[in-house]
Amino acid sequence: MNRTVNVVRMQLINRQTYIWVPLLVLGGAFLLTLAVYAMLQSSGVTGPKYGGGAQAPLWYFCVVGVQALTLSFPFSQAMSVTRRDFFSGTLLTAATTSLVLAVVYVVGGLIEDATGGWGLNGYFFTLPWVWGSGAGVALVFWFTSAMLVFVSGFWAATIYKRSGSLVLTLVLVGLGALLVLWMYLVGRLNAWAQVFEWFAAQGPLGLSLWGLLLGAVLAAVAFLTLRRAVP
Repeated sequence: MNRTVNVVRMQLINRQTYIWVPLLVLGGAFLLTLAVYAMLQSSGVTGPKYGGGAQAPLWYFCVVGVQALTLSFPFSQAMSVTRRDFFSGTLLTAATTSLVLAVVYVVGGLIEDATGGWGLNGYFFTLPWVWGSGAGVALVFWFTSAMLVFVSGFWAATIYKRSGSLVLTLVLVGLGALLVLWMYLVGRLNAWAQVFEWFAAQGPLGLSLWGLLLGAVLAAVAFLTLRRAVP
């Protein structure tokens, strides 16, 4: 456990990647969204206003996942850190920062609810579909979203380190082709209504649990690839 904690400390030496840039992205998206809401309010739009700016820090976590491997893995090997300890310490770092981000989203949502959308009837952190099940479910949803995006970036980086950019590109294109094929089959079977019903039936908590399962699978594959990756 001490070795894992040491990897966490090593990752957090570069606080810009894990802390300051995500906060800057979040704060910038929040202020820009409020500015748009204020302009809409001044134009006579008084109904509830929702935006997608809250997703911005989540997508950056994919970059964090890539950098967690490409920037730190060679250094860790030079310091004789085992690959298992590097993997577990990196995921612990990601889980901690994802939890902090999820708490920020929940606190922001509570403030929005108390202030009537910052006095503008505009909502940045609060998605009705997510918050309809309570703050606890919202916390799990945002934590899962951040972790899943991080692990996706980390998994892609392990493939790049193990096999190079050509193989990574082929893998991503192959996954895209499978997605298109799945969409084609669903369309041919006229099953889109059933697909949407399934997603609606899962709700935010169910989708979060599925996301955690997918993240665990990607993390396991990433670890197996990392064992043979070249620093």
